[in-house]
Amino acid sequence: MGLRKVVVLLFFYQNFAWLSWVSAGKIPGEAVINLGHKNPSWVPVVQTSANVSDISSIWSYFEFRTLDPEGTIFYGDTKEGQDWFVLSLHDGIPEMQIGKANILVSVKGGPKLNDGAWHKLELRSEGKYIILDINNKVELMVGLESELIQDVVTGNIRLALGGILVDKTKLLHSFKPAMDGCVRRGHWLNISTVWETDTSLEVWPCFPEIKKGSYFPGRGIAVFNTSYLPGVKTEEQGITIEVYGSWHGTLLSLQSPGFKYVLSDLEGHKEDKNLTMELKEGSDSGEPTNLTLNILKHSLIVNGKSVVEDETLDILSSWRDGMQLAFGGVPGEIKDSNHLQACLERILIQGKDIDLDEASFKHTSVSSHSCPAKAINELT
Repeated sequence: MGLRKVVVLLFFYQNFAWLSWVSAGKIPGEAVINLGHKNPSWVPVVQTSANVSDISSIWSYFEFRTLDPEGTIFYGDTKEGQDWFVLSLHDGIPEMQIGKANILVSVKGGPKLNDGAWHKLELRSEGKYIILDINNKVELMVGLESELIQDVVTGNIRLALGGILVDKTKLLHSFKPAMDGCVRRGHWLNISTVWETDTSLEVWPCFPEIKKGSYFPGRGIAVFNTSYLPGVKTEEQGITIEVYGSWHGTLLSLQSPGFKYVLSDLEGHKEDKNLTMELKEGSDSGEPTNLTLNILKHSLIVNGKSVVEDETLDILSSWRDGMQLAFGGVPGEIKDSNHLQACLERILIQGKDIDLDEASFKHTSVSSHSCPAKAINELT
């Protein structure tokens, strides 16, 4: 049996095991855990608890991989959240925030971790210090000392991944919580940890290898209100949307009262000739493509070709007031066959990179920052 087939079999075995664990609401502590694909984004993917008296040392380690520059990784607390700790990324750099006895502390530093490689992270408590090792090197150290702090802690300690168990207003400063990343080979305190997960969450397994991009597997969409996106500079220039990647299906849709435009290469949309353009350079070949949509006051232009032209329209005013811009499909349509199958390497509006984590709605199947390096059927 060739190496490629072994990889495929291992992936599908992991898929089956992952779905079995999730359906039971229990995931082994050492399992590969996807921190993304959930709503709402502050809610942990998994959590567990143990009695402090059963723990001999505050020490955990695990491997972590992401291409996401910002989000929640690890959380822990005692006293039902009165004392808490959270490890996150900001600009790709680790940040620790600690709340203890009405004292708030934040420290940020170390290497950027959002390079798509696996990194070993180790967190431990040594007296009054909390230490973060990255790849066996001390990178962050925080010390706390106050007459208000109780040295003896009783009750339960709670741990969580991919979210927090206290109100976000307790943070010293907030951040975008959604984390498109994975954890594996975890050792959590000195206990035999089984993570608990909400069976209503649609969590997904991790791909063996990843690359940069936003991944749409053909099941859902990401929707923006255009009033919160980069706006019009001049009417002559209008709005420019650029998409880089390879795709099949409905790339995007633009809607406001009385107006709807769908950009798709699917047969189901071709009967509406005025609103739909067939993408001759779609993803059937698997080759990356770039597409430019220019939005002007009375017209839409795709790759230099006018696809909508109507003097009665004022599309730029609708953009300012707030249209629905959806990537991956059309809001309200439930046909999975119409949804986008794609890895979009970049999405730019007015030259600015768009982060799907900032969408007003994003389906749990959509990955904001990572795509599988190869489609599973390409490995065989």
